Amino acid sequence: MQKITIVAVGKIKEAFYREAVAEYVKRLSRFAKVEIREIAEGASLQAEGVEILRACKGYTVALAVEGEKLSSEALAAKIQKCTDAGKDITFIIGSSCGLSDEVKKAADYKLSFSDMTFPHQLMRVILCEQIYRAFMINNGSTYHK
Repeated sequence: MQKITIVAVGKIKEAFYREAVAEYVKRLSRFAKVEIREIAEGASLQAEGVEILRACKGYTVALAVEGEKLSSEALAAKIQKCTDAGKDITFIIGSSCGLSDEVKKAADYKLSFSDMTFPHQLMRVILCEQIYRAFMINNGSTYHK
């Protein structure tokens, strides 16, 4: 079974965001084992970066505004390629200040969801939904439509 880790800086304070993330993690459980690792906000991006990099394993995807934008189908193909290769995947969500250059350089891939700025707590929900959508696409489901 595919293993996906989401490394995120900070905790989700709002119950409705926590519930949405939990719902997508539950839905994903038939396709993948999902672990969410919360990293405490540090005194600097570099301090956070050290902790983020310790938590990463497998193919790492850093969410960064300067990353590549993908369609849902292209993200599904990228996830499928990792699954076929037996690679764990780690997605990284930084704090409201972003990610350190060290984390961005260490990542195997930088992914951008938009040129817009999203609250990092909401980004966790969006990421979980898109991972779920990717698995549904890869399994021929009509969810994607």
